[in-house]
Amino acid sequence: MRKVDNFTLFFGADDALSNWHPCRFSYHGVDFTSVEHFMMFSKAKLFGDENAAAEILAARHPKDQKAIGRGVKGFDLATWEGKRESIVYVGCREKFAQNPGLRSLLLATAPTELVEASPYDRIWGVGLGERDPLILDKAYWRGTNLLGITLMKVRDTLSR
Repeated sequence: MRKVDNFTLFFGADDALSNWHPCRFSYHGVDFTSVEHFMMFSKAKLFGDENAAAEILAARHPKDQKAIGRGVKGFDLATWEGKRESIVYVGCREKFAQNPGLRSLLLATAPTELVEASPYDRIWGVGLGERDPLILDKAYWRGTNLLGITLMKVRDTLSR
């Protein structure tokens, strides 16, 4: 995580704001090891793919969880686009609410704009790396920064 101007840039599993960052939390009696784990499990459940859901729960690494999630049977993009942000909101909320150290870290980023500085992800990130000088000008962002936006909503919720 790196603060530059009014932005807090983050990327990669080592960064506490990342969905791949290892952490433990539970939701409705199910234990998760990262928000990615929660998101892929929830994706499988959304589309009724119980086999994929079980495989995702058993998978140890976010890379493997994501690979299984990409193969969820019955997947419909429009349905996923309508639900993905609320799913990730719940996962992030639980991650930070149930882990006091992570909660403090998230709250300490206020009032900066949170930016997933992923050069690879144009949905959850901005499609630019944290060292790319263009990242400081939103006009050049190539992605929607859904994860940054979601984390700011969680930050607002947890600060109340």
